[in-house]
Amino acid sequence: MSSMWGKNLKISIFGESHGAEIGVVIDGLEPGFEIDLDEVERQMDRRKPGKNRLSTARKEDDKANIVSGFFEGKTTGTPLCANIKNKDRKSADYTQIRDNFRPGHADYTGFVRYKGFNDYRGGGHFSGRLTAPIVFAGAICRQILEKKGIKIVSHIKAIKNIEDSSFDYTNIDEKLIKRLSYSDFPLIDESLEDSMKNEILKARENLDSVGGRIECAVVGIDAGIGSPIFDSVESVISSMMFSIPAVKGIEFGEGFDISRMYGSEANDEMYVDNEGKILSYTNNNGGVIGGITNGMPIVFTVAIKPTPSIASKQRTVNVANLRDCKDNGVKNTEIEVNGRHDPCIVQRAVSVIESATAIAILDMIYGI
Repeated sequence: MSSMWGKNLKISIFGESHGAEIGVVIDGLEPGFEIDLDEVERQMDRRKPGKNRLSTARKEDDKANIVSGFFEGKTTGTPLCANIKNKDRKSADYTQIRDNFRPGHADYTGFVRYKGFNDYRGGGHFSGRLTAPIVFAGAICRQILEKKGIKIVSHIKAIKNIEDSSFDYTNIDEKLIKRLSYSDFPLIDESLEDSMKNEILKARENLDSVGGRIECAVVGIDAGIGSPIFDSVESVISSMMFSIPAVKGIEFGEGFDISRMYGSEANDEMYVDNEGKILSYTNNNGGVIGGITNGMPIVFTVAIKPTPSIASKQRTVNVANLRDCKDNGVKNTEIEVNGRHDPCIVQRAVSVIESATAIAILDMIYGI
């Protein structure tokens, strides 16, 4: 099982949803950096479950305990390890899924890949619970980036068919960055909040779920970061994004819509400002050309699928006989997923997307 990522900054995620604890080891952090633990906790709280009816009822305080690589308030340069206790576990809710695979989950693929020895409770190592260590690691990385003048900001771009405005790709206002960073339901057009929340609650009432999109921007990054081909900015960021459960798509700048443009429309024409900095009038390519940053904001959007755990009856298969080696028969059956689940994970995923982005950006900067 590969749960390690990074080239210059390496992170390793460990634990399962219903195990005693989850955590992360971060290798490659610069020594002597003073971590603001209050800010780390604030970022963790943005992802934390159980805050309202829009999320799962599972309540975890998500307090990270640093056990190495941190001394007298600063990084030591050696691997930093932190664990997070799993306190609110109700494993009995998952008894039926041992043999009855949940559609949309990794129950079946995990069963095949790990020969039936995977921890299936709450999704085990495949669970969105494992994004808490990513947020912890990302919260540290983004503090290092902010010292370098680089900020990361996101907003809910859409909940199902209800769509927010987009960032101004060429100029993302500092006041907007701050407002979104401290919002529980970050939107550019705040008038959409009630309708989006109602869409989520309607799905819950109908024993269903909804997905959406998150738009993220990296502001203040210099030109020249990244490499062509395999280490392109898009490749590195995308690799981290697809490490997040439920992410099913990503596009940079105008993304798929750029295929509908003429070259004269898609090209980002350039100019030099009064300070001698080369910029572009538009940012259709999302701040990346040839896999390398061009000094404009990096802007990308990720698609988040609807939460697969729904209480509606669904068709699936039962593999009890196969597991017990009684015969090769796999039976058709139905399942209703019990337990505590988010009707929509988009709101909580905002901090995860930002944190994963911070990890990816710092990894590339450390490679310069």
